[in-house]
Amino acid sequence: MQEWTVIARVLRPQGRRGEVLAEVLTDFPERFADRKNVVLLRENSNPTPAVIEAHWFPTGRNAGKVVLQFAGTTNISDAEALAGLQIAIPDSERVMLEEGAFYVSDLVGCSVTEEDHTLGTVRDVHFATDAHGRRIEKATPILVIERQDGDELLVPLAKAYLHKPDIPNKRLEMRLPPGLLDING
Repeated sequence: MQEWTVIARVLRPQGRRGEVLAEVLTDFPERFADRKNVVLLRENSNPTPAVIEAHWFPTGRNAGKVVLQFAGTTNISDAEALAGLQIAIPDSERVMLEEGAFYVSDLVGCSVTEEDHTLGTVRDVHFATDAHGRRIEKATPILVIERQDGDELLVPLAKAYLHKPDIPNKRLEMRLPPGLLDING
């Protein structure tokens, strides 16, 4: 079964010729320049192949987003039909990351342990943003861990705390500072 990595989410039409404004969900937005073939994902539906004919990065209030023109999308009505869809690529086409860096999709579902004690399962990863919603690159991401009792645990994904990541086996072994788990309640 093909696995997909979501790189953007269509927000709304942008312009009169079928362009759409999309939220960028990748750390590599420059790859839109050489990426033409993508798929559009709709919940409970098969992936739909799509071709990006043009893209540009707006300024002002839409800075940090991307405007996309898909082949066959030529008017506002066509663009409106795409709102809410996810834009994805095959996992096999993802950028190779440097050692110690991970894709969020690879972290989600990992079992998190500390000293042979299971903390829970990674449900999401949160990133700090500025007042305009742009990600703060130097800020440490936060693992959102669902505990076995359903409670949520927030743990910084700091290199100093990540003892043994085993992504292929969906396991993260952490060494957390004293008191961190107590802060979470």
